[in-house]
Amino acid sequence: MNKRLRQIHRTYVIIVILFFFILFYPFYYFAASKPKWYGLLNKLRRLNSMCCSFFTGIFFRLTYEDPLKKDQTYIYCANHSSNLDIMVFCLLAKGRFHFMGKEELLKNPVLKLFFNTIDIPVNRNHRISAYRAFKRAGHNLKEGRSLIIFPEGGIEGETYPPQLLPFKNGPFRLAIDQGVSVVPVTICDVWKKMWDDGNKYGSSPGICDIYIHKPISTVDLGIDDTDMLRGKVYDLINSKLVTQ
Repeated sequence: MNKRLRQIHRTYVIIVILFFFILFYPFYYFAASKPKWYGLLNKLRRLNSMCCSFFTGIFFRLTYEDPLKKDQTYIYCANHSSNLDIMVFCLLAKGRFHFMGKEELLKNPVLKLFFNTIDIPVNRNHRISAYRAFKRAGHNLKEGRSLIIFPEGGIEGETYPPQLLPFKNGPFRLAIDQGVSVVPVTICDVWKKMWDDGNKYGSSPGICDIYIHKPISTVDLGIDDTDMLRGKVYDLINSKLVTQ
């Protein structure tokens, strides 16, 4: 697809996303008003993502190395290169879940409702903000709510194709501290359909491959194993990345 068509498709994608968000908004607002309805909120997010995927023609092929258990709490760790990555996790995450993302998302017209309620905003450059965010995430994990996090800390740089950036320690320390299994997820080629927000390269319909690695148990690990766990997850995710 040439650049002109990709830009047209990107505009169409934005219209579709905004249309369904407005359509779902009254239900989102209701479900986000109380934590006991967060399960419903996630089901709505999943349905919304399915609608957006269908009408934009961007589909996700999920390959599981090992089946995930719906009733088990996980920390999902993935590479991050597109705004579509959130849609990916609304479709693949099992059971109850929430996201942790950069504080700037509180200003996003679509995502701020979620980051003011079910999801957790964090300023990674502010120690107190990061501490409070991970403390809250630990509380949510104890209540059985899986955490979805991009350990690169965001989408940075102008490298195209995108390169995997170094991981932060936070999610791996949290996983060990809580005894929660880590699920590495490789978002293989979503960037080919829409890199970052699509502003520069546009977007295009097609099938994106997502590889969900086998969960890594942290039950027998200590805090001193944080670097080892971080490196293992990084290597697994990087091993499946499509960069050509």
